Amino acid sequence: QVQLVESGGGLVQPGGSLRLSCQASGFTFRRYGMSWYRQAPGKERELVAGISAIDSDTNYADSVKGRFTISRDNVQNTVYLQMNSLKPEHTAVYYCRAHYGVQYWGQGTQVTVSS
Repeated sequence: QVQLVESGGGLVQPGGSLRLSCQASGFTFRRYGMSWYRQAPGKERELVAGISAIDSDTNYADSVKGRFTISRDNVQNTVYLQMNSLKPEHTAVYYCRAHYGVQYWGQGTQVTVSS
């Protein structure tokens, strides 16, 4: 059974940091590109960051460049999103996605940035 399980979300103060994890199982993880999306209330789901299956090349939304870092561990079948200098506008549900022709989605983890 294919599973993508996100963790690491929660409440953090502005300027703080969080590290999200997505643990994958049930497919050949190393062959799949991985990405993080987010969806804020009343807004479309948007791409935050991606990392390729080949050479682990990364890409980021312009709004998070220099703040967020995506990485992957093909031994642990896990993709991470390190989020620094968080702002209230980063508040959203963050989703993990795997893609290799077919796509799989996790259930999401809530990130809330508030004083």
